[in-house]
Amino acid sequence: MSDTELLQTSFHDWHATNNGRMVEFGGWHMPVQYSTIVEEHNVVRNSAGLFDISHMGRLRFSGDGACALLDYLLTNDVSKLKTGQVRYSLVCNESGGVLDDVLVYRLPDSYMLVVNASNRTKIVDWIGQHISKFSVNFEDQTFSHAMIAVQGPKADEILATLGAADAAGHRYYSASQMTVAGMDALVSRTGYTGEDGFELIVPSELGMKLWNQLLEAGQPFGVQACGLGCRDTLRLEAAMPLYGHELNEDTDPLTAGLSFAVKLDADDFIGRDALKKISESPTGKVRVGLELEGKRIAREGAEILSGDQSVGEVTSGTFSPTLQKAIAMGYVDAAMSEVGTEVEIDIRGKCHEAKVVNLPFYKRAKQ
Repeated sequence: MSDTELLQTSFHDWHATNNGRMVEFGGWHMPVQYSTIVEEHNVVRNSAGLFDISHMGRLRFSGDGACALLDYLLTNDVSKLKTGQVRYSLVCNESGGVLDDVLVYRLPDSYMLVVNASNRTKIVDWIGQHISKFSVNFEDQTFSHAMIAVQGPKADEILATLGAADAAGHRYYSASQMTVAGMDALVSRTGYTGEDGFELIVPSELGMKLWNQLLEAGQPFGVQACGLGCRDTLRLEAAMPLYGHELNEDTDPLTAGLSFAVKLDADDFIGRDALKKISESPTGKVRVGLELEGKRIAREGAEILSGDQSVGEVTSGTFSPTLQKAIAMGYVDAAMSEVGTEVEIDIRGKCHEAKVVNLPFYKRAKQ
């Protein structure tokens, strides 16, 4: 697919003219970095980074049957959500495999799903297969609205300078409408970096104005625009799964260590029966953290060995800018999942020593 055929966010021209190195991601033309991945990573850990995340799908549901539909599609219990709450959940197929991991928002008059860019079309189609049973108004707002993430320890101070001091009082995983730089925005306190931070949704025609206001307000705090590259290193340090790596249609959320987002005692949802069986008879695989000796990076697909026996496979790996260590996540046989277990990882035909460590690799200090 050529660059001209890729989808573009309302910030595309800004990225292209401000040193953004543009790449294909989930069918979109997106910036992977502006300076270096390590520099942008450290900015988020120490001050704040600004991310264009408008490529992520934003799906709105209203009507009497909205809650019932989402309870049927999602593994978490949507009926228990109070207005303003946000929850992590998963969309599974009948066999319990993950179609996507999502955030569900309970808004005053509707619900919203934020889905991964690469899965938006698949999830919209999946919704279309089941929506006729429910009285629901459904709207894909991905193209009509822009979404910006401000991530890092200075994020709340930046929003406060733009008149959104109330954001600092938000609980983690909550959302509400508030005025930011004179614009009405849906502001949520979630994130995908392991840091504190916020996501802001406004109509697309206001996106660039808000982006510039955030950059200007963030200058005294050292804010920088950041690309997809550091989002990956940040989320890996925080042990957050990435669809297509730790999650896919052949992996169930229980094996992935996401049982907190699966309410098996809730009303019937797609995949519940299969997940109940898996909970009673686990697959024997466990998602673990791995720390490697030296600086060689274990990439996705690298084989994990114990002696001459294959015991698992790496799903994500990097050299951690924060910890200054090579780290990875992967799935191993349950017998090899205990913290401290020593293994080897085959990196391009050569075995490198590693050990199983606690997840997450990095956890921000509580304020």
